[in-house]
Amino acid sequence: MPPSVNPPTPRRPSGVTLRRLLSLARPEVPTLVLATCFLVISSGASLAFPQGIRILIDDALNAKNRELIDRAALIMLGVFLVQGVATALRAYFFTIVGDRVVMRLRRDFFHRLMDQEVAFFDTHRTGELTSRLQSDTAVLQNTVSVNISMGLRHAVQTLGGVALLFYTSPTLTLLMLAIVPPVAVGSVLYGRRVRLMSRQVQDALAKASEVAEESLSGLRTVRSFAAEPSEVARYGNAVRHAFEVARRRASQSSIFIGGVSSVGYIAAVVVFWYGGRLVVDSQLTIGALTSFLIYTMLVAMSLGSLADLWADFMRASGAAERVFELMDREPTIPAGGGERPATVEGRVEFQDVRFAYPSRPDVTVLQGINLTLQAGEVVAVVGSSGAGKSTLAALLSRFYDPHQGRLLLDGRPLDTLDPAWLRQHVGMVAQEPLLFSCSIGDNIRYGRPGATDAEVEAAAKAAHAHDFIGRFPDGYRTEVGERGVQLSGGQKQRVAIARAVLKDPRILVLDEATSALDAESEHLVKDALERLMQGRTTLIIAHRLSTVANAHRVLVLESGRVVQSGTHAALMTQEGLYRRLVERQVVAA
Repeated sequence: MPPSVNPPTPRRPSGVTLRRLLSLARPEVPTLVLATCFLVISSGASLAFPQGIRILIDDALNAKNRELIDRAALIMLGVFLVQGVATALRAYFFTIVGDRVVMRLRRDFFHRLMDQEVAFFDTHRTGELTSRLQSDTAVLQNTVSVNISMGLRHAVQTLGGVALLFYTSPTLTLLMLAIVPPVAVGSVLYGRRVRLMSRQVQDALAKASEVAEESLSGLRTVRSFAAEPSEVARYGNAVRHAFEVARRRASQSSIFIGGVSSVGYIAAVVVFWYGGRLVVDSQLTIGALTSFLIYTMLVAMSLGSLADLWADFMRASGAAERVFELMDREPTIPAGGGERPATVEGRVEFQDVRFAYPSRPDVTVLQGINLTLQAGEVVAVVGSSGAGKSTLAALLSRFYDPHQGRLLLDGRPLDTLDPAWLRQHVGMVAQEPLLFSCSIGDNIRYGRPGATDAEVEAAAKAAHAHDFIGRFPDGYRTEVGERGVQLSGGQKQRVAIARAVLKDPRILVLDEATSALDAESEHLVKDALERLMQGRTTLIIAHRLSTVANAHRVLVLESGRVVQSGTHAALMTQEGLYRRLVERQVVAA
């Protein structure tokens, strides 16, 4: 039995730090510097307002000087106009930074997903991955843009406000600052709690996305069983669970934010009480007390906002952990890198290959397979379901690596070759070919994006697809719909064959390529496949044994082992599994 395969370890711990989150905005430093300049201007204008109030009360009102009052009002009006322009520019530049960062993050994250080996997708559902790609990255957008702006703004206002408070009255300032340490400690403890709960919320939302994606992608099956109510109930339960987790997080946030707000206002009351006593004792002017109270409220609101932003950062950390966990993951089979031989003859060897899927490491699928496909030879593999036929094709394309033994192409081990180069020389036509939601021409051109229209048309003619494509009003520009849903099974199969013809691979894998077709479609597809196989090393995997009669050699698999080998005619003269399979199909027909 092959050893179990452990998942690859991350390149670095996935714990999210403030430094790593902010590093996402590093390419935007020039724009951030410009935005920060406008932030300083707008924050400075806010800090100048209480000083204007002090001058207005202590100087202009006491002196009853109308000209001084008018001048003070005009100065404050100009300050506020400057603040408005600076605030607008600050918001614009920080928002643009956020949009760029999330665009780049999604692109890099998707790139990392595309680099993962096929086994990774066996254990990660599509809905979960799309949730991380869309929802989790969106959560990070505010953290690395608007929240940076607001955090810097409130930090500047807090520090500037405290400095001006000391300038106005050191005694009152020390009294007010006595409440800051408890709030800071509470913020840290609360942040850790919110971070954990935020990850739970994102996981619950991802689960709901999985349910929705599964139900929508399988809508025809759902409808055929009239199972819409059960699917609605299943999704409802998933979003209800997400809501309950979010509700618990909201209750924690509400308690904390309410407590911080109350502490801030209590501090203002204490300052007002003690400051009033200083005014009565002539140790402080009314204007100074008024400006001090405004600065106190400004600092209190800024501290409260910083606490709220800290909570937002903790929520973003929960989402970021999920994103960075995958971005840090190294695939067990790299997407590229290795030898790229100048020529390919097409000789393939399986040497004592043993394999079990990573998602089921205890179930051995192939047990000591030894097989050689000579260049240009057509070899068919038959056997009952689960015998390991399609696994041979997956190993040949290096979607997986064997646990024991090795595969060679023209004498070179597959694990020394560039996987991308290898797959360029291996063409596959599957039982259910996947067509992308674009035009027929773009689907045929998928393996060779630079192919001309004439080359696409020639490939379609070789696959017996040109005639039915020409009957569509838009011809090769006809949209096929999601997964090619607007084409019949035979039409999809012929488009897939045309795609393989245009790719012109040296090695061809036909995995149940005709098993789901009607008799007329099968006739056309078989003729197209025979043209495609000429001169190529071909591995045919089939249930319908009529498709393997002309193969140079037939292999019979049972329980992951080759139990028979020979031509169709020779195997029919022997008592064995192959003859029984043929006889069962004849009886069934």
